[in-house]
Amino acid sequence: MRGKQAPKRKLDPDPKFGNVQVTKLVNYVMHGGKKTVAQQVVYDCLDIVSAKTKQSPIDIFETALKNVMPSLEVKSRRVGGANYQIPMPVRGDRRYVLAFRWILIAARAKKGRRMAEKLADEIVAASNNEGDAVKKRQDVQRMAEANRAFAHFAK
Repeated sequence: MRGKQAPKRKLDPDPKFGNVQVTKLVNYVMHGGKKTVAQQVVYDCLDIVSAKTKQSPIDIFETALKNVMPSLEVKSRRVGGANYQIPMPVRGDRRYVLAFRWILIAARAKKGRRMAEKLADEIVAASNNEGDAVKKRQDVQRMAEANRAFAHFAK
């Protein structure tokens, strides 16, 4: 790696809920620099979540994130001419990145409705340990467990 590592930027909490995780979700939803559109999508989504569950949308959102965050993942490593899938623990920041990514991929894969509704459905499903994002986490964890025999290759 050349040069210095880019410094981590401090994110301000979002104006409506005062939560940094909601700001990150807005930034991940955003396309083409249209932050106000992304904010409206996320806020509509959280309103739908609170209407469906009759609970605080932030609590549901944080539960969903916690249910989707992986603790193990596999990384490919070439050892003696063969590629091995080596299970590795996931760092703290990367856990959040993967959780946001999987929730958004699952929401965007659904067709036929507004993004706010699709995202709300995926967040509610993830908070109940269901849905495509949780399935993706389980698949990754299962792959890591299956390749536990190669854990000694990790440095």
